Amino acid sequence: MKKLNEITPHVGDAMYYLYDGSSNEKLRVCSVYAFHLFTDGPGEMEINGKRYPIDNRTLIFLRPAEPHAFHISPKHPLSSYNLYFDLWDRTNPVSVNRTFISAPEAFELSTVASSFTCEELDSLPRVFSLQPYPELYDSFLMLAKLFNESKYYRTEMINNLLYAWFLHWYNTVHTHQPTDYRIVRLLAHLNAQPEQREPVEAWWKFCGLKRTYFHVLFLRETGLTPKAYHHKLLMRRASHLLQESELSITAIAERLGYPSIHPFTRHFSSFYGVSPKHYRLHPQSRE
Repeated sequence: MKKLNEITPHVGDAMYYLYDGSSNEKLRVCSVYAFHLFTDGPGEMEINGKRYPIDNRTLIFLRPAEPHAFHISPKHPLSSYNLYFDLWDRTNPVSVNRTFISAPEAFELSTVASSFTCEELDSLPRVFSLQPYPELYDSFLMLAKLFNESKYYRTEMINNLLYAWFLHWYNTVHTHQPTDYRIVRLLAHLNAQPEQREPVEAWWKFCGLKRTYFHVLFLRETGLTPKAYHHKLLMRRASHLLQESELSITAIAERLGYPSIHPFTRHFSSFYGVSPKHYRLHPQSRE
């Protein structure tokens, strides 16, 4: 059985396309893997007989020979960035000459992109909203843009970018990610300056929430209390300063807002299992 990190993506084509509800969008199959990233809505996508709603930033992931149809109103065409690719064969990729066949119940594809049993790949959804994940959305658009604009080393660059994108997407799907925009905005604020000692009251006001609901929402979105999350950020910043700066441990404690080296050493040792001095002198202890 294959693992997801064993894929060898090859992008055969990338394009911007406008779905207008025409007859060529009826039920069909394609010979290769495909992504369709819609930049508008509403609409519907039919996959294996099941219909899914299309909204802004909806990502569709189609497998080879998977029956699908686009149900788009001619009164409201929807634009999409499409990627057609192989995942397991760079030597003889089918995606450079992909084929479509309509009415798949009556016809069969003569050539289909290679596939292997891969539970991690199978666990990825057919329909997924990138609305809460701007970094995934932006990197997908960049990938499509580079495919059409790059002159040198396009194949090597695009194929490796898609490999990284797949692994990033898998992590996003299988790791809890905050999606509430108020908490996401606060986390960006905290990550940018964790050494700034602010009262928790400032955080719920930053989010425009009442105290009780803020604590409930923050815990639900991050799995940690606000203070525990901030403590984790402080410890990570401390580890970076120990590795990348020549500041003394006392100076690092002061920079992070500790009144003295003693509580800092106690917190750091509890978090990492070793003292700040040992952490700095023994790189293997960081693993």
